[in-house]
Amino acid sequence: MPSETPHPPLRWDIFCRVIDNFGDLGVCWRLACDLAGRGQVVRLWADDVSALAWMAPQGASGVEVKAWTAPIDMTGITPGEVILEAFGCEIDEEFIAGYARNLRNSGQKCAWINLEYLSAENFSARCHGLPSPVMSGPGRGLTKHFFYPGFTAETGGLLREPELLARQARFDRKAWLDDVGLPWQGERLVSLFCYEPAGLGGLLRSLASSAQVSCLLVTPGRATVAVRAEIAKIKTLDPLWNQRSVLSVFYLPQLSQNDFDHLLWASDVNFVRGEDSLVRALWAGKPLVWHIYPQHDGVHALKLQAFLDWLQAPASLRAFHRRWNGLDAPGPALPDAPFEPELWQDCMAQARAKLREQEDLSTQLLSFIAKIL
Repeated sequence: MPSETPHPPLRWDIFCRVIDNFGDLGVCWRLACDLAGRGQVVRLWADDVSALAWMAPQGASGVEVKAWTAPIDMTGITPGEVILEAFGCEIDEEFIAGYARNLRNSGQKCAWINLEYLSAENFSARCHGLPSPVMSGPGRGLTKHFFYPGFTAETGGLLREPELLARQARFDRKAWLDDVGLPWQGERLVSLFCYEPAGLGGLLRSLASSAQVSCLLVTPGRATVAVRAEIAKIKTLDPLWNQRSVLSVFYLPQLSQNDFDHLLWASDVNFVRGEDSLVRALWAGKPLVWHIYPQHDGVHALKLQAFLDWLQAPASLRAFHRRWNGLDAPGPALPDAPFEPELWQDCMAQARAKLREQEDLSTQLLSFIAKIL
Protein backbone atom coordinates (compact mmCIF):
# COMPACT_ATOMS: atom_id res chain seq x y z
CA MET A 1 0.00 0.00 0.00
CA PRO A 2 1.36 3.47 -0.85
CA SER A 3 2.75 5.42 2.09
CA GLU A 4 1.04 8.48 3.49
CA THR A 5 2.41 11.88 2.46
CA PRO A 6 2.25 14.60 5.15
CA HIS A 7 0.32 17.72 4.25
CA PRO A 8 0.06 21.01 6.15
CA PRO A 9 -3.35 21.52 7.79
CA LEU A 10 -5.78 23.59 5.76
CA ARG A 11 -9.28 24.86 6.47
CA TRP A 12 -11.90 23.21 4.26
CA ASP A 13 -15.49 24.14 3.45
CA ILE A 14 -17.34 21.14 1.99
CA PHE A 15 -20.80 21.75 0.53
CA CYS A 16 -23.43 19.05 0.07
CA ARG A 17 -27.08 19.03 -0.98
CA VAL A 18 -29.17 16.03 0.04
CA ILE A 19 -30.81 14.92 -3.19
CA ASP A 20 -32.22 11.52 -2.30
CA ASN A 21 -31.72 8.93 0.44
CA PHE A 22 -28.79 10.75 2.10
CA GLY A 23 -26.16 9.04 -0.05
CA ASP A 24 -24.51 12.35 -0.96
CA LEU A 25 -24.36 13.28 2.71
CA GLY A 26 -22.88 9.89 3.54
CA VAL A 27 -20.02 10.38 1.09
CA CYS A 28 -19.35 13.93 2.28
CA TRP A 29 -19.39 12.95 5.94
CA ARG A 30 -16.90 10.14 5.37
CA LEU A 31 -14.67 12.51 3.41
CA ALA A 32 -14.90 15.23 6.07
CA CYS A 33 -14.03 12.76 8.85
CA ASP A 34 -11.14 11.27 6.89
CA LEU A 35 -9.66 14.69 6.17
CA ALA A 36 -10.08 15.74 9.81
CA GLY A 37 -8.40 12.52 10.89
CA ARG A 38 -5.39 13.59 8.82
CA GLY A 39 -5.14 16.93 10.62
CA GLN A 40 -7.28 19.08 8.32
CA VAL A 41 -9.90 21.47 9.74
CA VAL A 42 -13.26 20.81 8.09
CA ARG A 43 -16.58 22.63 7.98
CA LEU A 44 -19.37 20.60 6.38
CA TRP A 45 -22.32 22.54 4.97
CA ALA A 46 -25.49 20.54 4.20
CA ASP A 47 -29.07 21.56 3.51
CA ASP A 48 -30.39 18.61 5.54
CA VAL A 49 -28.24 17.28 8.36
CA SER A 50 -30.97 15.23 10.06
CA ALA A 51 -29.53 11.87 8.96
CA LEU A 52 -26.30 12.53 10.85
CA ALA A 53 -28.24 11.84 14.06
CA TRP A 54 -28.14 8.11 13.23
CA MET A 55 -25.38 8.05 10.61
CA ALA A 56 -22.77 9.61 12.91
CA PRO A 57 -24.30 10.02 16.40
CA GLN A 58 -20.91 10.68 18.02
CA GLY A 59 -19.88 13.38 15.55
CA ALA A 60 -16.18 13.66 14.70
CA SER A 61 -13.31 15.65 16.11
CA GLY A 62 -12.22 18.36 13.69
CA VAL A 63 -15.51 18.45 11.75
CA GLU A 64 -17.96 21.31 12.25
CA VAL A 65 -21.42 20.81 10.76
CA LYS A 66 -23.27 23.87 9.47
CA ALA A 67 -26.85 24.12 8.22
CA TRP A 68 -26.77 25.30 4.62
CA THR A 69 -29.63 27.78 4.48
CA ALA A 70 -30.83 29.93 1.60
CA PRO A 71 -29.57 32.59 1.61
CA ILE A 72 -26.49 31.36 3.41
CA ASP A 73 -25.77 33.08 6.71
CA MET A 74 -22.25 34.51 6.46
CA THR A 75 -22.27 36.06 9.93
CA GLY A 76 -18.89 35.42 11.50
CA ILE A 77 -17.90 33.10 8.62
CA THR A 78 -14.51 33.35 6.96
CA PRO A 79 -14.14 30.86 4.08
CA GLY A 80 -11.28 28.40 4.38
CA GLU A 81 -8.39 27.86 2.01
CA VAL A 82 -10.20 25.04 0.20
CA ILE A 83 -13.80 24.98 -0.93
CA LEU A 84 -15.28 21.75 -2.25
CA GLU A 85 -18.66 21.47 -3.91
CA ALA A 86 -19.85 17.90 -3.95
CA PHE A 87 -21.61 16.58 -7.03
CA GLY A 88 -22.21 19.96 -8.68
CA CYS A 89 -24.21 21.42 -5.80
CA GLU A 90 -23.39 25.07 -6.72
CA ILE A 91 -22.16 27.07 -3.76
CA ASP A 92 -23.99 30.33 -2.97
CA GLU A 93 -22.69 33.52 -4.58
CA GLU A 94 -22.21 35.31 -1.27
CA PHE A 95 -19.88 32.55 -0.06
CA ILE A 96 -17.92 32.62 -3.33
CA ALA A 97 -17.66 36.41 -3.03
CA GLY A 98 -16.17 36.03 0.45
CA TYR A 99 -13.77 33.36 -0.79
CA ALA A 100 -12.62 35.52 -3.71
CA ARG A 101 -12.13 38.48 -1.39
CA ASN A 102 -9.97 36.40 0.95
CA LEU A 103 -7.82 35.23 -1.95
CA ARG A 104 -7.23 38.80 -3.08
CA ASN A 105 -6.34 39.93 0.44
CA SER A 106 -4.02 37.02 1.19
CA GLY A 107 -2.48 36.54 -2.24
CA GLN A 108 -3.20 32.82 -1.95
CA LYS A 109 -4.04 30.70 -4.97
CA CYS A 110 -7.52 29.30 -5.55
CA ALA A 111 -8.34 25.74 -4.38
CA TRP A 112 -11.93 25.25 -5.55
CA ILE A 113 -12.75 21.58 -6.13
CA ASN A 114 -15.78 20.10 -7.85
CA LEU A 115 -16.03 16.55 -6.50
CA GLU A 116 -17.84 14.45 -9.09
CA TYR A 117 -19.89 11.27 -8.87
CA LEU A 118 -18.15 7.91 -8.95
CA SER A 119 -18.07 6.12 -12.30
CA ALA A 120 -15.97 3.50 -14.07
CA GLU A 121 -16.70 5.10 -17.44
CA ASN A 122 -13.76 6.35 -19.50
CA PHE A 123 -14.63 10.02 -19.12
CA SER A 124 -13.71 9.87 -15.41
CA ALA A 125 -10.04 9.35 -16.19
CA ARG A 126 -10.18 11.73 -19.15
CA CYS A 127 -11.65 14.61 -17.12
CA HIS A 128 -10.00 14.01 -13.76
CA GLY A 129 -8.05 17.06 -12.60
CA LEU A 130 -9.09 19.31 -15.47
CA PRO A 131 -9.38 23.06 -14.76
CA SER A 132 -12.63 24.93 -15.33
CA PRO A 133 -12.21 28.74 -15.46
CA VAL A 134 -15.08 30.67 -13.86
CA MET A 135 -16.29 33.21 -16.41
CA SER A 136 -19.01 35.07 -14.53
CA GLY A 137 -20.37 35.95 -11.10
CA PRO A 138 -18.39 36.80 -7.96
CA GLY A 139 -15.91 34.02 -8.70
CA ARG A 140 -15.01 35.38 -12.12
CA GLY A 141 -11.32 34.89 -12.80
CA LEU A 142 -11.01 31.94 -10.40
CA THR A 143 -10.53 28.35 -11.52
CA LYS A 144 -12.37 25.25 -10.36
CA HIS A 145 -10.83 21.82 -10.79
CA PHE A 146 -12.77 18.63 -11.46
CA PHE A 147 -11.91 15.75 -9.16
CA TYR A 148 -13.24 12.35 -10.20
CA PRO A 149 -13.27 9.41 -7.82
CA GLY A 150 -12.65 6.17 -9.66
CA PHE A 151 -11.38 2.63 -9.81
CA THR A 152 -8.11 3.12 -11.72
CA ALA A 153 -4.80 4.86 -11.15
CA GLU A 154 -5.79 7.58 -13.64
CA THR A 155 -8.62 8.80 -11.39
CA GLY A 156 -8.91 10.18 -7.85
CA GLY A 157 -9.36 6.80 -6.17
CA LEU A 158 -11.87 5.70 -3.53
CA LEU A 159 -12.44 6.78 0.05
CA ARG A 160 -10.47 4.56 2.40
CA GLU A 161 -9.50 5.67 5.89
CA PRO A 162 -5.95 4.67 6.88
CA GLU A 163 -7.25 2.37 9.63
CA LEU A 164 -10.13 0.77 7.68
CA LEU A 165 -8.51 -2.54 6.79
CA ALA A 166 -7.04 -2.91 10.29
CA ARG A 167 -10.51 -2.35 11.73
CA GLN A 168 -11.85 -5.08 9.48
CA ALA A 169 -9.10 -7.50 10.52
CA ARG A 170 -10.08 -7.00 14.19
CA PHE A 171 -13.81 -7.40 13.54
CA ASP A 172 -15.64 -10.00 15.66
CA ARG A 173 -18.55 -11.24 13.55
CA LYS A 174 -20.37 -13.23 16.23
CA ALA A 175 -20.08 -10.45 18.82
CA TRP A 176 -21.52 -7.86 16.43
CA LEU A 177 -24.42 -10.10 15.42
CA ASP A 178 -25.18 -10.66 19.09
CA ASP A 179 -25.17 -6.89 19.63
CA VAL A 180 -27.81 -6.33 16.94
CA GLY A 181 -29.94 -9.15 18.35
CA LEU A 182 -29.43 -11.83 15.70
CA PRO A 183 -28.97 -15.35 17.17
CA TRP A 184 -26.69 -16.53 14.37
CA GLN A 185 -26.30 -20.30 14.01
CA GLY A 186 -23.88 -20.35 11.09
CA GLU A 187 -26.39 -19.81 8.28
CA ARG A 188 -25.42 -17.82 5.18
CA LEU A 189 -25.95 -14.10 5.80
CA VAL A 190 -27.11 -11.85 2.97
CA SER A 191 -27.33 -8.08 3.58
CA LEU A 192 -29.90 -6.08 1.64
CA PHE A 193 -29.66 -2.32 1.07
CA CYS A 194 -31.68 -1.42 -2.00
CA TYR A 195 -34.45 0.66 -3.55
CA GLU A 196 -37.22 -1.47 -5.12
CA PRO A 197 -35.25 -3.83 -7.36
CA ALA A 198 -36.93 -5.67 -10.20
CA GLY A 199 -35.20 -8.90 -9.18
CA LEU A 200 -36.19 -8.92 -5.50
CA GLY A 201 -38.84 -11.63 -5.91
CA GLY A 202 -36.33 -13.82 -7.74
CA LEU A 203 -33.77 -13.42 -4.96
CA LEU A 204 -36.29 -14.35 -2.28
CA ARG A 205 -37.37 -17.42 -4.25
CA SER A 206 -33.74 -18.47 -4.83
CA LEU A 207 -32.84 -18.15 -1.16
CA ALA A 208 -36.04 -19.88 -0.03
CA SER A 209 -35.50 -22.89 -2.28
CA SER A 210 -31.72 -23.22 -1.84
CA ALA A 211 -30.04 -26.22 -0.28
CA GLN A 212 -28.29 -23.71 2.02
CA VAL A 213 -30.03 -22.07 4.97
CA SER A 214 -29.89 -18.27 4.67
CA CYS A 215 -30.80 -15.21 6.68
CA LEU A 216 -31.59 -11.97 4.86
CA LEU A 217 -30.46 -8.90 6.84
CA VAL A 218 -32.72 -6.08 5.67
CA THR A 219 -31.86 -2.43 6.24
CA PRO A 220 -34.63 -0.02 7.31
CA GLY A 221 -36.50 2.24 4.93
CA ARG A 222 -37.17 1.37 1.33
CA ALA A 223 -35.53 -2.06 1.52
CA THR A 224 -37.77 -3.13 4.41
CA VAL A 225 -40.91 -1.86 2.70
CA ALA A 226 -39.96 -3.62 -0.55
CA VAL A 227 -39.20 -6.96 1.15
CA ARG A 228 -42.42 -6.99 3.15
CA ALA A 229 -44.45 -6.20 0.06
CA GLU A 230 -42.74 -8.91 -1.99
CA ILE A 231 -43.14 -11.55 0.73
CA ALA A 232 -46.84 -10.70 1.03
CA LYS A 233 -47.16 -11.16 -2.73
CA ILE A 234 -45.37 -14.53 -2.62
CA LYS A 235 -47.54 -15.77 0.26
CA THR A 236 -50.69 -14.85 -1.64
CA LEU A 237 -49.61 -17.21 -4.43
CA ASP A 238 -48.12 -19.84 -2.10
CA PRO A 239 -49.67 -19.94 1.41
CA LEU A 240 -47.25 -22.73 2.47
CA TRP A 241 -44.15 -20.75 1.45
CA ASN A 242 -42.98 -20.28 5.05
CA GLN A 243 -43.10 -24.00 5.74
CA ARG A 244 -41.00 -24.88 2.69
CA SER A 245 -38.55 -22.02 3.02
CA VAL A 246 -34.99 -22.25 4.36
CA LEU A 247 -34.89 -18.45 4.44
CA SER A 248 -35.34 -16.27 7.51
CA VAL A 249 -35.59 -12.48 7.43
CA PHE A 250 -34.10 -10.15 10.03
CA TYR A 251 -35.08 -6.48 9.92
CA LEU A 252 -32.25 -4.25 11.12
CA PRO A 253 -32.46 -0.95 13.01
CA GLN A 254 -30.86 2.22 11.67
CA LEU A 255 -27.11 1.71 11.54
CA SER A 256 -24.35 4.25 11.96
CA GLN A 257 -21.75 4.39 9.20
CA ASN A 258 -19.37 2.29 11.31
CA ASP A 259 -22.04 -0.31 11.93
CA PHE A 260 -22.94 -0.37 8.25
CA ASP A 261 -19.31 -1.38 7.64
CA HIS A 262 -19.80 -4.09 10.25
CA LEU A 263 -22.93 -5.34 8.46
CA LEU A 264 -20.95 -5.70 5.23
CA TRP A 265 -18.11 -7.50 7.01
CA ALA A 266 -20.51 -9.84 8.83
CA SER A 267 -22.41 -10.85 5.69
CA ASP A 268 -21.44 -13.46 3.12
CA VAL A 269 -23.09 -11.58 0.26
CA ASN A 270 -23.88 -7.86 0.11
CA PHE A 271 -26.62 -6.14 -1.88
CA VAL A 272 -25.87 -2.41 -1.97
CA ARG A 273 -27.12 0.72 -3.67
CA GLY A 274 -25.82 4.15 -4.67
CA GLU A 275 -22.17 5.16 -4.29
CA ASP A 276 -21.12 5.12 -0.64
CA SER A 277 -22.31 1.59 0.09
CA LEU A 278 -20.80 0.27 -3.17
CA VAL A 279 -17.36 1.53 -2.13
CA ARG A 280 -17.69 0.08 1.37
CA ALA A 281 -18.81 -3.27 -0.08
CA LEU A 282 -15.76 -3.33 -2.35
CA TRP A 283 -13.51 -2.86 0.67
CA ALA A 284 -15.41 -5.66 2.45
CA GLY A 285 -14.24 -7.98 -0.33
CA LYS A 286 -17.40 -10.14 -0.36
CA PRO A 287 -19.59 -10.97 -3.38
CA LEU A 288 -21.77 -7.95 -4.05
CA VAL A 289 -24.71 -6.89 -6.19
CA TRP A 290 -25.18 -3.20 -6.95
CA HIS A 291 -28.59 -1.58 -7.28
CA ILE A 292 -27.57 1.44 -9.30
CA TYR A 293 -29.63 4.61 -8.97
CA PRO A 294 -32.05 4.59 -11.93
CA GLN A 295 -32.00 7.60 -14.25
CA HIS A 296 -34.81 8.52 -16.59
CA ASP A 297 -32.57 8.65 -19.68
CA GLY A 298 -31.19 5.15 -19.08
CA VAL A 299 -27.54 6.20 -18.67
CA HIS A 300 -27.37 4.15 -15.47
CA ALA A 301 -27.25 1.03 -17.64
CA LEU A 302 -24.02 2.23 -19.28
CA LYS A 303 -22.58 3.16 -15.89
CA LEU A 304 -23.38 -0.30 -14.53
CA GLN A 305 -21.86 -2.00 -17.57
CA ALA A 306 -18.65 0.02 -17.19
CA PHE A 307 -18.40 -1.03 -13.54
CA LEU A 308 -18.94 -4.71 -14.37
CA ASP A 309 -16.34 -4.48 -17.14
CA TRP A 310 -13.80 -3.01 -14.70
CA LEU A 311 -14.72 -5.72 -12.20
CA GLN A 312 -14.21 -8.39 -14.88
CA ALA A 313 -17.47 -9.85 -13.67
CA PRO A 314 -18.34 -13.39 -14.76
CA ALA A 315 -21.36 -13.96 -16.96
CA SER A 316 -23.65 -15.06 -14.13
CA LEU A 317 -22.91 -11.90 -12.09
CA ARG A 318 -23.62 -9.73 -15.14
CA ALA A 319 -26.90 -11.56 -15.74
CA PHE A 320 -27.92 -11.19 -12.12
CA HIS A 321 -27.17 -7.45 -12.19
CA ARG A 322 -29.29 -6.97 -15.29
CA ARG A 323 -32.24 -8.77 -13.73
CA TRP A 324 -31.78 -7.05 -10.35
CA ASN A 325 -31.77 -3.62 -11.97
CA GLY A 326 -34.64 -4.33 -14.38
CA LEU A 327 -32.48 -3.98 -17.48
CA ASP A 328 -33.64 -7.10 -19.30
CA ALA A 329 -36.15 -6.61 -22.10
CA PRO A 330 -39.66 -7.24 -20.74
CA GLY A 331 -41.14 -10.53 -21.79
CA PRO A 332 -43.48 -13.27 -20.66
CA ALA A 333 -42.37 -15.23 -17.60
CA LEU A 334 -38.68 -14.33 -17.50
CA PRO A 335 -36.85 -16.99 -15.47
CA ASP A 336 -35.08 -15.89 -12.29
CA ALA A 337 -31.37 -15.13 -12.73
CA PRO A 338 -29.11 -17.73 -11.06
CA PHE A 339 -27.84 -16.62 -7.66
CA GLU A 340 -24.26 -17.98 -7.58
CA PRO A 341 -22.15 -15.95 -5.12
CA GLU A 342 -19.55 -18.71 -4.84
CA LEU A 343 -18.67 -18.03 -8.49
CA TRP A 344 -18.41 -14.28 -7.86
CA GLN A 345 -15.92 -14.30 -4.98
CA ASP A 346 -12.72 -14.47 -7.04
CA CYS A 347 -13.38 -11.31 -9.05
CA MET A 348 -14.28 -9.43 -5.86
CA ALA A 349 -11.06 -10.50 -4.14
CA GLN A 350 -9.03 -9.49 -7.19
CA ALA A 351 -10.79 -6.11 -7.41
CA ARG A 352 -10.08 -5.39 -3.74
CA ALA A 353 -6.42 -6.29 -4.21
CA LYS A 354 -6.12 -3.93 -7.21
CA LEU A 355 -7.76 -1.10 -5.29
CA ARG A 356 -5.43 -1.56 -2.32
CA GLU A 357 -2.48 -0.84 -4.60
CA GLN A 358 -3.88 2.59 -5.50
CA GLU A 359 -3.76 5.79 -3.47
CA ASP A 360 -7.02 6.50 -1.67
CA LEU A 361 -9.18 9.52 -2.47
CA SER A 362 -8.19 11.72 0.49
CA THR A 363 -4.48 11.13 -0.07
CA GLN A 364 -4.85 12.05 -3.73
CA LEU A 365 -7.03 15.05 -2.95
CA LEU A 366 -4.50 16.42 -0.46
CA SER A 367 -1.66 15.94 -2.96
CA PHE A 368 -3.70 17.64 -5.69
CA ILE A 369 -4.45 20.62 -3.45
CA ALA A 370 -0.77 20.94 -2.49
CA LYS A 371 0.16 21.20 -6.18
CA ILE A 372 -2.28 23.99 -7.02
CA LEU A 373 -1.80 26.16 -3.94
